[in-house]
Amino acid sequence: MSAVSDVAQPLDEPSNRARAWRRFLRNPAAVIGAIIVISVIAAALLAPELVPFPSHAGSFVDFRSRHLPPSLLHVMGTDNVGRDIFSRVLFGYRVSLLLVFGVLGVAVPLGVLFGLLAGYFAGPVETIVMGFTNVMLAMPPLILALAITAVLSPDLVNSMIAITCLWWTWHCRVVYRVAKSVAAEDFVEAARIAGASRPHILFRELLPNCTAAISVKTTLDAGFVILFGASLSFLGLGVQPPTPDLGTMVATGAQYLPEMWWEAVMPGLAILYAILGFNLLGDGLRDMMDVEI
Repeated sequence: MSAVSDVAQPLDEPSNRARAWRRFLRNPAAVIGAIIVISVIAAALLAPELVPFPSHAGSFVDFRSRHLPPSLLHVMGTDNVGRDIFSRVLFGYRVSLLLVFGVLGVAVPLGVLFGLLAGYFAGPVETIVMGFTNVMLAMPPLILALAITAVLSPDLVNSMIAITCLWWTWHCRVVYRVAKSVAAEDFVEAARIAGASRPHILFRELLPNCTAAISVKTTLDAGFVILFGASLSFLGLGVQPPTPDLGTMVATGAQYLPEMWWEAVMPGLAILYAILGFNLLGDGLRDMMDVEI
C-alpha cells in the first residue's frame, strides 16, 4: 500500500487516532490555531450579543463620534462616520466566514470529483481534466477574479462565484496526485476484479484515502479565502457598504492614514488574526495526519 494509504487507514483505528490527537495537542501552535479559529467562529455567531453597538453594523451615522481613537468605550475606535469599529469587525467576521463556507462548500466537492476522475481514469479523461486545470492554474488568480466581479455586480454572491471559479483547481490537483497513487494499489485492483462498480471504487476505495489531504487543504484554504475576499473588497469589487466587511473597512480607513491609524490597522489585524488561526490549525492537522500538500 502506498505511503498515503498507509497513513490514512491506520487513523481509522482508535489507538492510532488517539496517538494522532495526542500529537496534535502537544503542538502548541496547532492548539493556539484551534483556539483562534474557535474564537473567530464564536465571535461571528454571537456578534449581536457580544458587540456593544449592534446598530453600528448597518447604516448608522453619528458625526459627533467620528474618528475617535481606541478607548474603554470604543476599544478599536470609531470610523469616519462614527461607527464602532469593534462592532463592525465582529459582524465582518460573519461575512468572511460566509464567504469561506460558500466558496469551499462548492469548490472542494467540485475539485475532489474532478481529481478522483482524473486520478482513476487514464487517457482522455485525465488529459482533459488536468489540462483544463493547469490552464486555470496558469491564470493570475486575482486578475481573473477582478475580471469576473467587474462583469458581474460587486456583492457577496458574485465574490463567491469569482473565487469558486479559481479555487476548485487546487483541490483537483491535490486529490489527483493522491488518487493517482492509490489507484495503482492492490486493494483497488482487487475491488475491480471482484466486480465493484466505478462509483464504488471512486467513493469507497479512493476517496477515504484522500480525506486527510482534503481536510488539511480545506483548513489552510479557509484563511486564503478570507484574504482573497478582503482583497476584492479592498479594491471595491467585493461586499459593498454598509455591510461590514473587513477589506472594505481597511480600504476606507487607509484614506485617513497615518493620523487615524486605527481605522485601517484594527480591521487589518482582525484579518491577520483569522488567517493566522486557520494556518496554524492547518499546519497542526498536517503534522497530525502526516500528509503533504
